[in-house]
Amino acid sequence: MLQSLIINLMRTSDFNYQLPQELIAQKPIEPRDTSRLLLVDRKTGAIEHHRFRELLDFLKPGDVMVFNDSRVIPARLSGMKSGTGGAAEILLLRRISPNIWETLVKPGRRVKPGTVLELVNTRDKTTVTAEVIESGENGIRIIKFSDESTLHNYGVVALPPYIHESLKNPERYQTVYAEEEGSVAAPTAGLHFTPELLAKIQERGVRCLFVTLHVGLDTFRPVQEEDPREHRIHREYGVVNNEVAAEICQAKREGRRVICVGTTSVRLIEAAAQNSGDSILKPYEGWVDLFILPGYHFKIADVMITNFHLPKSTLLMLVSAFAGKELIDKSYRTAIAEKYRFYSFGDAMLIL
Repeated sequence: MLQSLIINLMRTSDFNYQLPQELIAQKPIEPRDTSRLLLVDRKTGAIEHHRFRELLDFLKPGDVMVFNDSRVIPARLSGMKSGTGGAAEILLLRRISPNIWETLVKPGRRVKPGTVLELVNTRDKTTVTAEVIESGENGIRIIKFSDESTLHNYGVVALPPYIHESLKNPERYQTVYAEEEGSVAAPTAGLHFTPELLAKIQERGVRCLFVTLHVGLDTFRPVQEEDPREHRIHREYGVVNNEVAAEICQAKREGRRVICVGTTSVRLIEAAAQNSGDSILKPYEGWVDLFILPGYHFKIADVMITNFHLPKSTLLMLVSAFAGKELIDKSYRTAIAEKYRFYSFGDAMLIL
C-alpha cells in the first residue's frame, strides 16, 4: 500500500536539480583512486568526505563485491554509401542479435532501408559492410553488419555528450577489469579502482565477483514523461553465471554484505533475483529492463558504490530508491556545495 502511494505521488520533475557546468568532469583524475568519495550512511543520515582509496576502511572480511566487467567497444563508426560515396556516421546503441545492431545514423533522412554503407579500415584497407534493414524515429536504424567481430578495427569510443574534451588514452574510459566486450558506455563507478586497490580489497578478505551488463547510451537520456511509470527503460543484455549466483546466495544466507559497484551491477543482480522464484538468486542470461523507482524493495544489494547521476535520469531514481530520496537530495546538495566532480569522470558515492 505504502509503495503504491509513493509511486503514485512521484513525478519526474522531483528528480531535477541544478548543477554548475564547471562541476561536470571533462577528464579523468589521476591516479584513479584519488577521486573523492562521499560516504552516505542510510541508518544515521550522516555524510562524510573521503578519498576513494579510503574505501578499504569501510569494508569487512566476508563482504562480497559485485563488479560489472563489460568492456566499452568503439561505438562511433565512419562510413560511406556504397555506390555514391556519401559520408555517414553510425553510432552503435545496442546489439540485438549476432551482427544485428540498433544504431543512430547521421544523416538519418538520407539512409533508408536497403542502403548499404561501407566501413574501411585505413590501416589495412579491409572493409565491413553495413546494410540498413529497418528504420525508426529520430535517426534510429537497425543495421546488419557483414562481420561484427572486426568492428573494433573501424571505430572510436563514443564519450558521453556532456564531455567536450578529447580523451588522449581511450583505456581511461575502461575499468581496469573490463573483459567482456559489448558496452557503448562505461560502467563508470568502476573507473575509480586500480589493480593495487583491488589487491588490497582481496587481502582484506573481501570476495570480488564479476557479472556482465552491457551498457547502452540510453543511460544518459533523461526521462521525458512527467509520470516516470510511463517511461520505457532501455534494455541491456546481462549475464550472472553459476559461480557468482551461488556465492551471493551463500553470502545472503550467512548475513554477509553484498556490495554492488555501480547501478548496472545493481540492476542486473536485482533483475536476476526477480527471475529466481523461491531461490535467493539463480544464474541469469538475457535482457534486463528492470526500472527501479522509490518504493522498490531490494533483495540483494546491501551497499552501493556509484557516481553522481544526471537530473531526471533513471539512475538518479535508482539511487533514490536505495538511499531514500530526501537523503540523496541532501547528499547532492552537499556534493555541489563542496564542489565534487560529477558524471562519468567525476567523483563517487559510497552508500552504506
